[in-house]
Amino acid sequence: MDDTRWMAAAVALAERTRGRTAPNPNVGCVIVDAHGRVAGRGWTQAGGRPHAEAAALAQAGARARGATAFVTLEPCAHVSPRGPACSDLLIAAGVARVVVALRDPDPRTDGQGIARLRAAGIEVATGVGEDAARRTMAGFLTRRRAARPLVALKLAVSLDGAAAMADGRSQWITGAGARAHAHLERSRHEAILVGRGTWEADRPRLDVRLAGLEHRGPVRVVLSSRDEGLPDNVVRIASPHGIAALPGDHVLIEGGMATAAAFLRAGLVDRLLLYRAPIVIGGGRTLPDIGLADLGQAHGRWRLHDARQLGSDRIEVYEAG
Repeated sequence: MDDTRWMAAAVALAERTRGRTAPNPNVGCVIVDAHGRVAGRGWTQAGGRPHAEAAALAQAGARARGATAFVTLEPCAHVSPRGPACSDLLIAAGVARVVVALRDPDPRTDGQGIARLRAAGIEVATGVGEDAARRTMAGFLTRRRAARPLVALKLAVSLDGAAAMADGRSQWITGAGARAHAHLERSRHEAILVGRGTWEADRPRLDVRLAGLEHRGPVRVVLSSRDEGLPDNVVRIASPHGIAALPGDHVLIEGGMATAAAFLRAGLVDRLLLYRAPIVIGGGRTLPDIGLADLGQAHGRWRLHDARQLGSDRIEVYEAG
């Protein structure tokens, strides 16, 4: 059985509810029967329940007996008022083997789910597809590790690095394809943040305007030292470190440049979404100082994870090193 292939399928399922499952992780599960056919698929549902394993087992039914379950995160070992432990469900279903990408950092499970499966005579393999699973659950893992959500910074720039014209106008640097992709990214984050200047200048809607995903509108957040002039349905934080109190595990920063620089200066950006348009502005606005003492500090900070064309524009996704 091709463990890598099936785990990749489980990771793809986990992506379906990224940004929708907090405080639970977004997990994917594929159950493959002894004949190499998919018996069940599942992913953590919005709000965190049911878990991926429970959904996949419900779909598989009796075909789960003797099958292999591919799970992106160690099956939980604790019983919750919202549902049973997934390790117990897998044991009761009679699966023969469980392949796990990542061990669960939650102290209620951490290693105990795997131990319980093995004690029941189930073969367990670990570490398959670990990097991909870690990336898709990065928000949950960041919250566990750093007690804050994962922060993605979106920048739309020209070929000469300008994010706006000299007078501040920035609509639109990128085209329709890139803007649609940005709305998809909004749907994967529980909160979206702009600075006070951007809020006052543009009054951005900060919602999701893609058919079928409108309900995924994130919490709107403004970085500002004062409450005056902000509507009741907008959350204010006074400093970048205020993100720790925001709901969910993913925050998307969309503007402006001073706000972007403030988060970079504080070392709170985990992912860069760089949308690059094939235009030259000249004399435009760029990032202000982010606290670099010399160029040596800039090298090695970011690694390219993905790059693709979006019509005439290009997106590059960088992750903090």
